[in-house]
Amino acid sequence: MGSENFLQDNLAEHLLELAMKSGAEAAEVYQSRSLSRPIFFEANRLKQLETSQSEGTALRLWRNGRPGLTVAYGNIEPQAMVERSLALSQLNQPEPVELVANSGVSYPDLGHTVPIEVLVNWGKQAIALVRDAYPDVLCNSDWECDVENTRLVNTAGLDCYYTDTTLSCYMSAEWVRGDDFLSVSDGQTQRDELDPEKLAYQILQRLIWARNNVPAPSGRVPVLFTSKAADMLWGTVQAALNGKRVLDKASPWADRLGQLVVAPSLSLYQDPQAGPYSCPFDDEGCPTNSLVFIQDGVLQNFYSDRTTGRQLGTGSTGNGFRASLGSYPSPGLFNFLIQPGSASLPNLIQQMDDGLIVDQMLGGGSGISGDFSINIDLGYRVQNGQVIGRIKDTMVAGNIYSALKQLVSLGSDADWNGSCYTPSLIVEGLSITSRNK
Repeated sequence: MGSENFLQDNLAEHLLELAMKSGAEAAEVYQSRSLSRPIFFEANRLKQLETSQSEGTALRLWRNGRPGLTVAYGNIEPQAMVERSLALSQLNQPEPVELVANSGVSYPDLGHTVPIEVLVNWGKQAIALVRDAYPDVLCNSDWECDVENTRLVNTAGLDCYYTDTTLSCYMSAEWVRGDDFLSVSDGQTQRDELDPEKLAYQILQRLIWARNNVPAPSGRVPVLFTSKAADMLWGTVQAALNGKRVLDKASPWADRLGQLVVAPSLSLYQDPQAGPYSCPFDDEGCPTNSLVFIQDGVLQNFYSDRTTGRQLGTGSTGNGFRASLGSYPSPGLFNFLIQPGSASLPNLIQQMDDGLIVDQMLGGGSGISGDFSINIDLGYRVQNGQVIGRIKDTMVAGNIYSALKQLVSLGSDADWNGSCYTPSLIVEGLSITSRNK
């Protein structure tokens, strides 16, 4: 499964050779392989061990300037793949051929695999810690070691590849008390080692907060988004920083470079090597870079792929990614980080006289407009700096851009949600509505 296997099978080179012999003037091959060994616990017991393996190849070629893209999985017939790409190219409009030229580049493998036995022990340890305190709780969890291999080769001389190994876990605890059903969950994504004790503590903290059900506040009160829930806010920000949205004039920040767009305490940036995922090059073969988007509230940069960067006149920022193997590269982010503050989560809570903690939500976030209205799946009431209980049947609504201008405080508890690294934070300007009688 290592990157070296890409070099041994010669499939990419064969596809490029066939494409050029068949009349293409340029071509590229993108290969992705993954191996995952997840384990599953259900109702406090080990239920299942799995091995999941996938392999896919994407061929993109240009004939008469027209692109054609074909994807195949598993066993591949190279000639049929080339012929299909050529046929599809006839249906598309001509476009500039933008291929990265480079010699062979290999990158060190990052991360280490973990034996199944270790994953099982971590899962048992986390569940035992929760059930020691709450014997009536039912825990479900999964623990996974995922190895991803990527290679990109083209007719301009590019040949680069890397291997990335990531560990992840997810755990939920279900607590039934008469007619009241509570489900709390949390997870981790790490390199080399997971921390079952920390995961169990996070679950236990939420079970303690949820011992009592209390009425929700109403109107406009400070809202604390935990690091798990704060990811909802940043999806809109990422869309506003997308160079394609800037070109289309859809981003409200399209003409705001060098201006204050959020609270001065916010700094947002990208670091491809910072987290549990690594990405030395994007899906077009451009090197990924550290890039500051917002510094002390001031907008500094947008992100773009090669096509968008050319149209903006800025060039690619190394952010051309495929949503799937069958997609063309488009602007995308990798390892998006929010600079943490200095206050712990307990200190953030102590700052609130009367407010709300949002920890889990139902439904997605807002669109590019920033307006949203979501149901709170798991939230807590704060009074006089203390969590007094769980709230139910409550919604929070507002505008994300406005809320980020009214940032009260940033936490020091930053954590990874996928490839977004965010702390907890308190914002104002959001509206709370509830069906409490």
